[in-house]
Amino acid sequence: MDTLLALLHTPWLDKPLWAWLAFMTVVVVLLALDLGVLHKDEREIGVRESLLLSAGYISIALLFGAWVWWYMGSQSGIEYYTGFLIEKSLSMDNVFVIAMIFGFLGIPRAYQHRVLFWGILGVIVMRAGLIGVGAALVQNFSWVLYVFGAFLVITGIKMWRAAEETPDMASNPVLRFLRRHLRVTDELHGKAFFVSKPDASGRMVRYATPLFLALAMVEIVDLVFAVDSVPAIFAITSDPFIVYTSNIFAILGLRALYFALAAMIHRFHYLKYALALVLVFIGTKIFLVNFIGKFPPALSLGVTFGLIAGGVLVSLWKTRDTSMTERTA
Repeated sequence: MDTLLALLHTPWLDKPLWAWLAFMTVVVVLLALDLGVLHKDEREIGVRESLLLSAGYISIALLFGAWVWWYMGSQSGIEYYTGFLIEKSLSMDNVFVIAMIFGFLGIPRAYQHRVLFWGILGVIVMRAGLIGVGAALVQNFSWVLYVFGAFLVITGIKMWRAAEETPDMASNPVLRFLRRHLRVTDELHGKAFFVSKPDASGRMVRYATPLFLALAMVEIVDLVFAVDSVPAIFAITSDPFIVYTSNIFAILGLRALYFALAAMIHRFHYLKYALALVLVFIGTKIFLVNFIGKFPPALSLGVTFGLIAGGVLVSLWKTRDTSMTERTA
């Protein structure tokens, strides 16, 4: 018993092993509840259900943040909430691209949750690897933070300039690569990612379905967005526990919120500009530390929340006529 207790209190990435196990237990329970109870049948998820599920995920994430605040102190708590807000907001931009992928590949809403669920499993592993590498770099090479800062500023400027552009899915290099190197069916086969079909010689071979293409594209999109979000959270804190937990809780909740957001994407047009400003702000403050000192965590949280809230409010105001037209249609 004493050996087990000692093992559970063994530090791993600066936090006791039991804290990591507790977090992963919460994640596993949420995923099991999601797939095994709430969505064991393939069906379309409505906006109301999406909002309720998202509210549940956000509540759990906020409660976890309260525990971080109590156990690790107020600064760690604020850093967790800031990281959660940043990742949640940046991931909302992810929704725009995922919705385009589903639309281009003709994935029915009844099967979209299946793709998003299996996609989140890949994200959990992928983010662990990226955050582990990032933590090692920051710990051994402090100047890497300045590289992250410059990258965030450049990315923010590019995001601002590209806010009006619409990605061309037909010419997407990843999608074209997959189609060239995989046997892909032209039609869906229910919820299957792969099916066996006879080729020209009558031999049974494995084919990927458009559902698998959607899953692969969603994973690639998550990887691309992680390149932005991981440096952003490391600019807030270098604690791997806070970085990883805030990332995963934000992504878990966003999958639930996807179906509500996808139905009103057009109402958040100006959010991209707000996200661009958030990236520039986070990147810039890394360089200002040498001149004005470290930004108080509460100030970073306030500025981030203000920019995102401003982007949402401006978007809703600018598109109010569209909303009224939809209600009267």
